[in-house]
Amino acid sequence: MQSKRITDSETTITELMIPSYANFGGKVHGGILLSLMDKVAYVTATKHCSSYCVTVAVDGVEFLNPVEVGELISLKASVNYVGNTSLIVGIRVESLNPITGKINHTNSCYFTMAAKDESGSLTKVPRLIIENETQLRRFCEGMELKKLSKQKRAMLKSDLNGLSIEQLKNICTQENCEVVIG
Repeated sequence: MQSKRITDSETTITELMIPSYANFGGKVHGGILLSLMDKVAYVTATKHCSSYCVTVAVDGVEFLNPVEVGELISLKASVNYVGNTSLIVGIRVESLNPITGKINHTNSCYFTMAAKDESGSLTKVPRLIIENETQLRRFCEGMELKKLSKQKRAMLKSDLNGLSIEQLKNICTQENCEVVIG
């Protein structure tokens, strides 16, 4: 399998935010933006892998600035990291007010995608050719994201599962909840 350059799969999608995308507050609904992020992650991953890819995880989605109806959203995506059968796609989302020319960074996030073959089984992804310092930093950040994801899954499986109801209640005493379990 031939290695691939990051620039070979970089993708930018730009879309007009229309009134039907608005939430009850009059801003563009976060779910619309997530759907567009998923789309650009899929396109980027598929271009790199030359195979069907599925979303495994989404990390770091924080909505920094609201998006207004009538603005243009640009989603810029690139492969930041590759493992054996998965890859991490970094996405930067910006809104552009076409009247004022003002650009806002609305969010950045990371989609972990897995490559599948024709039968639906995981398949190996091409190696990544790293050509500059930014790409090298992003690759190393991807390695750290992968480690954190594994640690988070392990923590959720082990730390709380063995505790009694009383121990769990005690943990929650300082939180904003009222435990009414018998």
